[in-house]
Amino acid sequence: MSEVPSGGRDSRAPRSRPQGRERSPSDDPEGDSGMALEGAGPDPSDVHAWYTRGLELLAKGSPAAAAQVLQRAAEAVPESRSVREALARAQFDTGHYTEAASNFRAIVEASPAEDYAYFGLGLSLSRTGQHAAAVEYLALAAAMRPVKHYTEALRQVRATLEARKRAANGG
Repeated sequence: MSEVPSGGRDSRAPRSRPQGRERSPSDDPEGDSGMALEGAGPDPSDVHAWYTRGLELLAKGSPAAAAQVLQRAAEAVPESRSVREALARAQFDTGHYTEAASNFRAIVEASPAEDYAYFGLGLSLSRTGQHAAAVEYLALAAAMRPVKHYTEALRQVRATLEARKRAANGG
């Protein structure tokens, strides 16, 4: 069961999968200066087309195809948080949790106020079995934005940790 879907950030509904954002690769507050440089890589309109196509593929339920297109965009503009987020969502949906965690972590490091990145990082880490680290990031996401799907994910990972402790202690 996948938990990081396509969709608009403002339409997040309580469910097991949080909503991502649909925004332009140049929507980052600091800007994606790499997109505007002439002769320094792909044409910005190509990058935007890749990003848009990746979001369309995610929305249609084709995360593997989306990941391929979004990887190209991420290589062209690695500083773009919106591209990284879309790529991380596609990677999560295809079961590439380590790669998704890496991209969510890059967003957290670049923009510590991004609650969704903490949430995605926490979910990705939980899928790789790193439950203690996952609790830390999910707790931060829930503290930053206490919506039901953040708090429910945190509750579930904490319950998993508790169950594993009980099992390790014989019962």
